[in-house]
Amino acid sequence: MEAQVSRLEFRDAMARVCAPVNIVTTDGPAGRGGFTATAMCSVSDDPPTLLICMNERSAQAGLFLANRRFCVNVLTQAHMHLAAKFAGAIRDMAERYGSARWQTMPSGMPALLDAIVSFDCEVGEVNRVGTHNVMFGRVVDIRHGSGEAALLYVDRNYMQPTALGSFGG
Repeated sequence: MEAQVSRLEFRDAMARVCAPVNIVTTDGPAGRGGFTATAMCSVSDDPPTLLICMNERSAQAGLFLANRRFCVNVLTQAHMHLAAKFAGAIRDMAERYGSARWQTMPSGMPALLDAIVSFDCEVGEVNRVGTHNVMFGRVVDIRHGSGEAALLYVDRNYMQPTALGSFGG
């Protein structure tokens, strides 16, 4: 017998899972875009691959798929305002990008200058799972940046590590 878990029940449970906050960027023939994501993880180190998940109904979904490249920028606690802007608080892409300093990776992808680390990726496989595109990115370059503490997201709030094992909002 198959258990039935509702969409709301699943979302509420996943809200309890702590995740690092990232800004995923793209630039290329289809244009420049970017969004805030917690759905990012390592897949393999041979070849170096990670994945990101993006709602297929996002206005930017086609842009990311057409450019076939993206850069994952892992945020510090100082980037909370930027995470909100790229999450949709600001719709204008020029204004989003104007709120921070960026470096262009050799591939042309925008990397946040003071991110903890930036992963420059070429899109390999894309799988649609439910409402989301799961994009597998082959990591072609890495830019190390800030040594600051990571910005985390849990219980639908941004959190900042204050001490080992404790969090503050």
